[in-house]
Amino acid sequence: MTSFRGFQQSDFDVFAVEGLDKRMDAIKSVIRPKLEWLGGHFAPMLSASTGSEMFAHVAKHARRTVNPPDDTWVAWAHDKRGYKKHPHFQVGLWRTHLFVWYAVIYESPVKEQVGQAIERQIDDILTIVPDDFRWSADHTLPDSTRQAELGRDGVLKLADRLQKVKKAELLCGINIDRHDPVLTDGPRLLAKLEETFAVLSRVYHLARPAVSTSSR
Repeated sequence: MTSFRGFQQSDFDVFAVEGLDKRMDAIKSVIRPKLEWLGGHFAPMLSASTGSEMFAHVAKHARRTVNPPDDTWVAWAHDKRGYKKHPHFQVGLWRTHLFVWYAVIYESPVKEQVGQAIERQIDDILTIVPDDFRWSADHTLPDSTRQAELGRDGVLKLADRLQKVKKAELLCGINIDRHDPVLTDGPRLLAKLEETFAVLSRVYHLARPAVSTSSR
């Protein structure tokens, strides 16, 4: 792929393909090349904005044996071997929308420290993150809540849960509806993603002092 042309309706329609093998074939041929391109494109920017070399990891869905995946993504983390244990960034697709996340998921051993850092920095975070950004407590579901609706107390509850519940997760970012015309305009979409990562990188930094020893 020499240039990025955004995402088409056919990309989202991949998730209507029946059967694990057929859907995985469609993901590999239709969506994965775009995710790989985005991985390489944004790795230098995220490395610069976080101060650590960031490596792209495209979802392989290797553990699936029966049920086809309902979403797919590329993630960036400072660990070349994997991203799940670390605070990281994601761009991916559900059937209904594209998502862009700063994410701390259940595999991470530093969830408690991240939750504590978010509590300490809550006022700065709510100032940095626009009200139309969204928060989620589960990366395996497409649902999320706008910050304007969640409010200070809602974000603090997510941070508290991240510290106390073994399977807790915390994600912050945006959704773009599959019918939004920005998705089909490659340059506009790249600019939107860059703008979003600029915000999420600041969130990453606010949590980072508490997790700086986790990476090596």
